[in-house]
Amino acid sequence: MLFSNLLTALPFLLFATELPKQHKKTAPVKTALLQKHALHTEDSLAPSGAAIRFKVDPIVSTDSSTCIIPFTRVGNLIVIKGSADGVEGNFILDTGAPRLVLNMTYFRDYPTLAGEEEAGGITGGSSGNSPTALKKFDFGPVHYDRIEADRVNLGHIENTKGIKILGLMGVQLFRQFEMILDYEKSLIYLHLITRKEASTYKSEMLADTSQYNEFQIDLLEDKLITYAEMVGKKLTFVIDTGAESNVLDSRLPNKIFENVAITRRILLTGSGNKKVEALYGDMKNMKLGKLAIATLPVLVTNLEKMCFSYNKCLDGMLGFDFLSMHKIGFNFVKRKMYIWK
Repeated sequence: MLFSNLLTALPFLLFATELPKQHKKTAPVKTALLQKHALHTEDSLAPSGAAIRFKVDPIVSTDSSTCIIPFTRVGNLIVIKGSADGVEGNFILDTGAPRLVLNMTYFRDYPTLAGEEEAGGITGGSSGNSPTALKKFDFGPVHYDRIEADRVNLGHIENTKGIKILGLMGVQLFRQFEMILDYEKSLIYLHLITRKEASTYKSEMLADTSQYNEFQIDLLEDKLITYAEMVGKKLTFVIDTGAESNVLDSRLPNKIFENVAITRRILLTGSGNKKVEALYGDMKNMKLGKLAIATLPVLVTNLEKMCFSYNKCLDGMLGFDFLSMHKIGFNFVKRKMYIWK
């Protein structure tokens, strides 16, 4: 969900439909082939203009500092039960969104805090972004008071997935937490890190350091950022639990795509009403720190418009296919990522 002159709380929720095959499986592709097939998109998932920021951080409290949150899988998305001002329902965990997002369908009567802006994505425009505020937001034993949120129409996701979705839970909700995702057990382990614990806390699940790899991550404009390397080039990825597929920018150098074997074309449905074609294949020989990733499914499309306001662009996104490979954890306070072996 991403970047133009600002990052807003719109999801990078991608749903793929395979198109009729017109070609047999090809050898690794190069940029010329990508430029021929990958569609250029004219907008991003973020509205243009000055960045919308929380005026104050939400006040967070928990009934227990450590808790376990069950979730359900809808497709490749993580769905959590939550409550917004007493309205209970489904929320998607979306680390591609900077903050809480509410579905305009169910919260249209709330007052708007700022002027509405048009939003867009790699698949086309979506309905305007309209910030508002809640008195309370809760999930499990976790409670937020005086929390601002963006509002967008999420009807396209509801129609695609066949469930009612009240909103998206973005990164800002978890900036004071350690989070461990276990896709196999459908559980999220959360710990609210106090100031005294900021430099020292680590879950008991992380006691045996031989069982996992540790990586540095960044939080840039409430986006979860990590770095990889392929054929000597450093790549910048956003880690996005709201992306059902990994994504790679088609504008990367030829030497990157010498390690990508395209297998078919697919149709993407994103946060807008439009659909675009993209290429689908397998990316090989990527390294995350010292961790070698032999192969990873990937979509290839143009991410030109998805850049940070300070001209920092992404090379891609790591979604479900990456996140579900192993148990994975994030310490948002210490900026650490843990991937179990």
